[in-house]
Amino acid sequence: MLKIYHSPQTRGFRVIWVCEELSVPYEIVPVNFAAEYRSTPEWRALNPVGKVPVMADGDMVMFESCAMLQYVLDRYGNGRLQPARDDPGYAHYLQWSWFAEATFARPLGEIVNHRREFDPELDAVVAEMKGRATACVAALDAAVSGRPYLLGEALSAVDLSICYTMRGYRRMVSETLPAAVRAYFDRVTALPSYAAAEKADAETAERLKG
Repeated sequence: MLKIYHSPQTRGFRVIWVCEELSVPYEIVPVNFAAEYRSTPEWRALNPVGKVPVMADGDMVMFESCAMLQYVLDRYGNGRLQPARDDPGYAHYLQWSWFAEATFARPLGEIVNHRREFDPELDAVVAEMKGRATACVAALDAAVSGRPYLLGEALSAVDLSICYTMRGYRRMVSETLPAAVRAYFDRVTALPSYAAAEKADAETAERLKG
């Protein structure tokens, strides 16, 4: 069984979500998100830069949430939630997979890191990062205009990954979304797998409290 080392409200959510959508069994190992724990040799042996999540499948251990998501799809998905490599949509599947973290999540992460280091925050710096994130939302709004999902009529894993990042945008930048992307976000987060992932995330928080 997959083990997902996870802290509430962190990127392990997208791996949990895809496991729920595919009905892939997994176990959550709660991780203390305190910087002191994440700097310990114990945790650095799993993730050398001290971040969360980590995933283990038997003796295989990996970090980077989007890579974990792709691993789950390739090993356990049986072709679900991604186009075949000879499908014309596969190139855009790759594009949006990378966009979710490398482009869209990047300015949001920079806001978090900036606020951790600067008190008070530098307004112009945060405003610039919010602007970059908002440009990503505009690009997504154009991409889903007139279609239910990013790749067209079929749900794919990129929709889960993008909507995970959208949660952070709504929390840190604005809850208001353009019409097409708002309908898209509502559609994807109405999936039963999303509710199951939220429940797993909340249960992880309770386990850490206990």
